[in-house]
Amino acid sequence: MVAVTNRSLLCTLLLTIANLLIPLSILVFATGFFPYKPFLPGLAEYEPLEYGASPSAPFDKVVFMVVDALRSLIRHGAAIPFTANARSPTVTMPRIKAITTGSIPSFVDLILNFDEADTSSTLAAQDTWLAQLKVAGKGKLLMFGDDTWLKLFPDTFDRHDGTSSFFVSDFTEVDNNVTRHIAGELENNDWGLMVLHYLGLDHIGHKAGPRSSNMLPKQAEMDRIVEVIYNAMESKSHLKSTLFVLCGDHGMNDAGNHGASSAGETSPALVFMSPKLKGISAEFPAPAQPKNEFDYYTMVEQSDIAPTIAALLGFPVSKNNLGAFIPDFLPFWSRSSDKIQILIRNARQILNIVTAAFGGELFDAHSNVDPCALEATEINELACEWRKINQQAVSLASAADVDQRWLSAMSAWLRRAQDLMSSMASNYDTSRLTIGQGLAIAATLASVVVATLQDTRSGILMPLLLITVTYGIMMFTSSYVEEEQHFWYWSSTLWVAWLGFRAIQRCLALSSPPWIYSSLYTSRTGRFSTALWYLLALGTLRLTRGWNQTGQKFAGEPDIVKLFLAPNPQLLWVLVSMTYILVSFQVLANLNGLPFIVATSLTSVLISSAFAFKLAFTAEDAPELIAGFAKTLNDMFEGQTLLSRARVVFASLAVLAAWAVYQGGKGGRYAKSSGKSQPVQRLL
Repeated sequence: MVAVTNRSLLCTLLLTIANLLIPLSILVFATGFFPYKPFLPGLAEYEPLEYGASPSAPFDKVVFMVVDALRSLIRHGAAIPFTANARSPTVTMPRIKAITTGSIPSFVDLILNFDEADTSSTLAAQDTWLAQLKVAGKGKLLMFGDDTWLKLFPDTFDRHDGTSSFFVSDFTEVDNNVTRHIAGELENNDWGLMVLHYLGLDHIGHKAGPRSSNMLPKQAEMDRIVEVIYNAMESKSHLKSTLFVLCGDHGMNDAGNHGASSAGETSPALVFMSPKLKGISAEFPAPAQPKNEFDYYTMVEQSDIAPTIAALLGFPVSKNNLGAFIPDFLPFWSRSSDKIQILIRNARQILNIVTAAFGGELFDAHSNVDPCALEATEINELACEWRKINQQAVSLASAADVDQRWLSAMSAWLRRAQDLMSSMASNYDTSRLTIGQGLAIAATLASVVVATLQDTRSGILMPLLLITVTYGIMMFTSSYVEEEQHFWYWSSTLWVAWLGFRAIQRCLALSSPPWIYSSLYTSRTGRFSTALWYLLALGTLRLTRGWNQTGQKFAGEPDIVKLFLAPNPQLLWVLVSMTYILVSFQVLANLNGLPFIVATSLTSVLISSAFAFKLAFTAEDAPELIAGFAKTLNDMFEGQTLLSRARVVFASLAVLAAWAVYQGGKGGRYAKSSGKSQPVQRLL
């Protein structure tokens, strides 16, 4: 008895230690995984340079059109196309940050934004080309489309109409709500920026993939909108100096999803359009053949949009920009001093971020430290190259044309500085990572010891430990993470098979011939044995594997749904109806504490409203599946919105949850007062 008590106390102590170490390990690991990035507050201003007045701006308005998840689009004419490199995470909010600030967001931006007191979740207090446009007085700022812009830039837009990106089954209304504003705004002359963010193409990708039958019509719709805007720029005098930027915030993979770093996800299209570009751009082949998978045209960083727009519209580059001005637009300025000034201002702005992170002594021309004579490190070489380029710039400013070697050297320096500062997003603190992993291992060992002490007979510790360790190893390979379901398919199959094998062994040890029959059926109880249920579980697992292909690699492969249910929607609705009927009986059986009329009424309302919601949602998402009696039932419920149906479902679930809590408390009080145990009623 004493030994059992001591073992119980030891297990309690070890579990307490493990539960304390787990959150501590996560916290320490996270502080090392999310590194510090320098941030410069305030708005950038033009600083006086020795090259004269700031260059004139060739444009005074911007139409910025984002087609969510657009991978490629170009046609000949007054356009300069690029393939933009969108660094992961390839989701909308970090991509908008990169486009507007020129910075390089990292995965921490999915959890934390810049620490700026009560404005930490927005970009309203940060330096962006939207803020610079507003300060420059170019006109009103307009936004129509994805309401992420309104969340990032509160109180920034003078006229706006945001649409939610949550309902991914909407391919049409979410875009029509943007398009309906265009014709009227093209007639107005009071705006300097019009942001159009279309979501339909992204929604089609998520629901049906990039090869969906809905994809080409949606791309044609976007083409028509581009044509309307460009024709207005050509024909309307107040739009003659308008720059039209068409881009994707990210792309999509072959399954229609995004967020990671595959070629399709990180290669959105980028096109600058204007009749003015005819004088400086060469004709590009369209359609073009990619050099690699999605490398159609010159590759630029998505953050390069910010300094390029700043120069083309004549305002300072944002303070935290890491983008490099795209040199294809330099022919807009004929004077060498203007070209040099644009690049030097861009370089000095990035240099401010570099010196904030590494110190400025190496880059100071008056410093006694010569970086060219120091050990060849990345920062020393960057400082050495900067001194050479900066010294040459003054003498080149008065030349008839810019030395191409200097331009190449400056472009290379900008890219090198950009890469250096971008790498700080993965500049992990290895000591903290190691400590965090050590604490996690200690918590794991404590849990294993407890499991060993408690697992004296069952023998499940080693298989469970093997599955856990194998699963942990998988997390170090992104391709395994994307196809994680296959690990669980196989491990579940092996686990259930092993349990079934042990059950059969126990039956054989206690049974007489015929052993196979005895292992599946127990005559003493008149019930099927545990071994048979394990066999049924194995069959169910196999059915689950073939039911619907998931993950990335096999997303489009044949499965039971595609081969049998999609071509026979009535069979699908028979199975769905049987499921709802089964659930209704289970719910009703667990409402034995309520009056019969109340229990049946509540169950009927819940099941009918949930079934009606599923019918209506499917009719919006995949109307081809609504056939036969399903169509008849859907017509009966016609007129109710999806939102109202969902509210009825959640209200019914809330009532059931409240009843479950009440019954649980009542059962607990009864058990405590009577000294007997009573099972808690399960409702959901």
